[in-house]
Amino acid sequence: MITTTVLYDDNQQQVIWHGINLEKGASFDSFMANEVASRLHDKEGAEEFESHLRGLASTEFERDSLRKILEAEIPEEREWAIGEALAEAYLSQHHNVIWPWNMKRDKRSPKASLPGADLIGFQINNGKVRFVLGEVKTSSDKKTPPGVMNGRSGMKHQIDKLASDPGLLNGLLRWLLFRCRNTVNESSFNEAIGCLLNSGNKALSLYGVLIRDTTPNQLDLRSRGKALSKILQDPTTCHLIAIYLPCTVKELPDYINGCES
Repeated sequence: MITTTVLYDDNQQQVIWHGINLEKGASFDSFMANEVASRLHDKEGAEEFESHLRGLASTEFERDSLRKILEAEIPEEREWAIGEALAEAYLSQHHNVIWPWNMKRDKRSPKASLPGADLIGFQINNGKVRFVLGEVKTSSDKKTPPGVMNGRSGMKHQIDKLASDPGLLNGLLRWLLFRCRNTVNESSFNEAIGCLLNSGNKALSLYGVLIRDTTPNQLDLRSRGKALSKILQDPTTCHLIAIYLPCTVKELPDYINGCES
């Protein structure tokens, strides 16, 4: 598990915000090269894809053709994509969040991005299952809070929309259902739906994760946390987490590839 240090921690009503430091060293190196890289490149899906196709290539010509396809894969190394993978890996380890599907599989072109929510999964807490929806922002902006937190494309507005827009929720849950049906995750989906409907569509665990390579400052999250506490309605919960890196954002691809900058 990645080694972290809590730098600040506060809350208001059902909104919690805190900043954590990822410590430089072997723990961070391993986390990036293994857990984060696996999420970023969808290692599980890639292995299944390769295994299935290899089983269908019966001649040397077909195997050579397949090799050309497999070797042509374009690795994902954009900073925001690494930030999302880092957030997913961290939430899996520290907040008991399960990701039933890797959204990388839905991209029809290597450098595409998908609309909706950055984070879609389940959280199991005291034996109960709830949907997790959230947003991830990666920023080297020296301003506090950084620009990615503001405006209609900022984290506060996006999280508010996840909690209050039934049309967006419809699309996200429809997307998730078809990826959980007839899998081990179908029962979790059904339980989370029951919890959601019984709460008047309020039982959601919302997350906003900010990836930073700047000096830690509680002002990165405080105003957004207080603003969201006045908007979100119980039993909706929201965690805002600022993750402060031991490297620059631009160096993240080097750690994904297993070599320090």
